Amino acid sequence: MQQHMIDSYRAARLGAPAPPVPGTHDVAVLRGIRDYRRFEAVLAGRLATGRLRAALAHLFAPRHPRSHPPACR
Repeated sequence: MQQHMIDSYRAARLGAPAPPVPGTHDVAVLRGIRDYRRFEAVLAGRLATGRLRAALAHLFAPRHPRSHPPACR
C-alpha cells in the first residue's frame, strides 16, 4: 500500500497516469494459473478437470475388507 502511494505521488508529479490499485489483476492472474495447469495436465495425459475431487474420493473411499483371514500370531 505504501509503495502504491509513492508511485501515485511520483506519477502525479511527472504527469504520468496513476498505477493500478493493488489487487486489481489478482483474479486474472489466478485464472491464468488455473488455465496453465489444466493445459499442462492435458499435455501430460491427465484429466484436465476434477483432479482434486478424484484424488479426495480415492483417499476417502471406504476400504474393502480383505478376502483372506489375517495371519495367525
